[in-house]
Amino acid sequence: MHTNEPIIMSSAPTSCSRRCLNLLEKCKNMKHLKQAHAQAFTCSLTNNSYTLSRILAFCSHPTHGNLHHARKLFQHIQNPTICIYNTMIKAFLLRDQIFEVFNLYVTMLQNGMYPDNYTLPYVLKACAKFESRFLGELVHGYCLKLGFGDIIVANSLILMYSSGVFSDMRAARYVFDEMPSPCVVSWTLMISGFAKVGDVESARLFFDRALRKDRGVWGAMISGYLHNNCFKECLYMFNVMQLDSIVPDEGILLSIICACAQLGALDSGIWVHRFTERLGLHRSIRLITGLIDMYAKCGNVDLAKKLFDEMPQRDVVCWNVMISGLAMHGDAEGALKLFTEMEEAGFKPDDVTFIAIFSACSYSGMAYEGLRVLAKMCNVYGIEPKSEHYGCMVDLLSRAGLLEEAKEIIERMPVGSSSSEEAVAWRALLSGCCNQGQAQLAEVAAEKLLQLEVHSGVYALLSNLYATTGRYDEAKRIKKMMRNRGIYKLPGCSSIKINGIIHEFVAGEKTHKQLQDIEFILQKINKELRFLECYSNPVLVDHT
Repeated sequence: MHTNEPIIMSSAPTSCSRRCLNLLEKCKNMKHLKQAHAQAFTCSLTNNSYTLSRILAFCSHPTHGNLHHARKLFQHIQNPTICIYNTMIKAFLLRDQIFEVFNLYVTMLQNGMYPDNYTLPYVLKACAKFESRFLGELVHGYCLKLGFGDIIVANSLILMYSSGVFSDMRAARYVFDEMPSPCVVSWTLMISGFAKVGDVESARLFFDRALRKDRGVWGAMISGYLHNNCFKECLYMFNVMQLDSIVPDEGILLSIICACAQLGALDSGIWVHRFTERLGLHRSIRLITGLIDMYAKCGNVDLAKKLFDEMPQRDVVCWNVMISGLAMHGDAEGALKLFTEMEEAGFKPDDVTFIAIFSACSYSGMAYEGLRVLAKMCNVYGIEPKSEHYGCMVDLLSRAGLLEEAKEIIERMPVGSSSSEEAVAWRALLSGCCNQGQAQLAEVAAEKLLQLEVHSGVYALLSNLYATTGRYDEAKRIKKMMRNRGIYKLPGCSSIKINGIIHEFVAGEKTHKQLQDIEFILQKINKELRFLECYSNPVLVDHT
């Protein structure tokens, strides 16, 4: 059926109902649906529950439906069935009209109808979206009262408790333990839930206990490691998954590409790139964008640009990633040129685009160019600056030595900005003051920061500034203040990949297995450097 063809009903009364229902399944737009609905009157199907539910389902479709029409039709149904209620509840849920979901649910209960195993998952998802713990527990109690042991309802409860404002894995675990036979979806939800709250150990325990590990279970564990910055473990799990003959999907590959980017594991990233080509996923915009980001972060910006230029289709995200990649490598002119090409191609830049441009200008000391782009963001595209933009502009002006101008930018921040957003800007100013050796303004920024948050970085920056400017007593005072307040600086961490093995080093720790060999080689290199220094400077050579 073509979209512009009218729907013609058969005149045979015996086949009228069958023909009408068949046409309802073939509708492609609201015009077709209204024609089919009109024919339903001639076939005496206006009170038929299945017919009404199919019409409502089409009207409530997010793309080609009309929720207003569905609402009007529902209001004229005298005795809606549970199926019709479920169709409308789902429609409102898909459109994020959460209050309407609750209103329909309450109306259904007031009319003496009991929810079924389709109603309750929809309502529980609405509770999760609404982030109402009270309503969620109320519906959970009603589930227990009705004696629902349905696996879909139980999974919806786990999803609700492990998401958003709930983050209550104890309650989710209670629901899981009450299930007679959890399915793979149940295991996946528990693994994802524990990973979201940062409990990777419990997530791994659930993963190991899962009797059946499908792609979803593996993906949840890999994504969990990535979410908690366990990048080495992420790659390890991917290797083990391949030994289990599980073919990864796009989501898993994106996680692995991101882990490679964070570790700087270029060899592994290249292997994943070739693997995506073997799977026929090399044309996916999301995967190519991830690969561009990975190559840029691993230092191969030329290959990232080559991939970008060869993309058959692009979206705003891939433009942003490529601009950020150029900015990361200090190519401000290239980033600005790409920004112009993005505009000429008809893509509207978003707030992330401008953060990338500001970063590029900051790295290259192009303060006035950055201010020009800021004016364009506000006046041409009507984008209200966020805390990230203010932070970037403060960093940009601070690097250029325009510290007072940077302070003025902070003072222009909206009154409604949160303390964390304001802290981002003051931290950027403090860092700039330390780089420029401006102790007086640095003290002002540090004082503001300490009012907004307790962060070891503030003390560390201020202490280093005092030390570099010769104010050693002040530096000692700051360190003593840190100890008295129980604030400790998180140790730095670095990683390197040698012969396919990623080695991590944490400042102050001596846990690496080859640490003695490393220290021996470093001492040997140090002696060689001292010898070369003495040899190149005859005054230092002892001729006795």
